[in-house]
Order: sequence, then C-alpha cells, then structure tokens
Amino acid sequence: MSNWIEIGRVSDIPRRGARCVNTPTGKIAIFRTAEDRIYAIENRCAHKGGPLSEGIVHGASVTCPLHNWVFDLESGQALGADEGQVKTFPVDVVDGRIFMAPDFMMEAAE
Repeated sequence: MSNWIEIGRVSDIPRRGARCVNTPTGKIAIFRTAEDRIYAIENRCAHKGGPLSEGIVHGASVTCPLHNWVFDLESGQALGADEGQVKTFPVDVVDGRIFMAPDFMMEAAE
C-alpha cells in the first residue's frame, strides 16, 4: 500500500453520505454507510449520467437522484429491474484515513 494516496478521512464524510474526489479523468464518489463502510464508485449513473454522490445511501446501496436507479456500492451493479453497472474502485481505511491506488484513480472515466 506504499504507493496508495490518502484521499481523506472517514470523518470527512457524513454517515449515509458521500464526497467526491476529482481525478484527471473524472470524479469518483466516496460513500460512507451507516455502518462506517467506505466504498468508491464512479460518480455517474449508468442510466442518465446523474451524480450518484447526491443520491440517497441505504444499506450498501445508493439511489440515483435523477431517476431512482439503485446501485450496489460494492459491485456497482444496478439492482431490481434496472440493468447496468458503474465502475467501482478499491479503497483501504487505515486509522480512519481513506486511501486509493493512483492507477485506479486514473481509470475513473475511461
């Protein structure tokens, strides 16, 4: 993990909320669940491109604020009758600090 970059602290993100990380290729949404689990996904709904970071977090899912599509935060897969997927990115939490690998940050909008 020596080449991973610190992108913030868990305490920077409200429970059941999100913050965005700007990368050279796009935004990545970093989510914190009510159970303090941290997930990173692209901040663009697979349906109409809505900002997922502005969606409602419930359990380990987020609902897009535009058309109510629901995505699993772990797999990025659309849930229910909807079909589609958003990219997910690995994160690690050490002593309350959130880390991502630089190479994954560069994949955000490919």
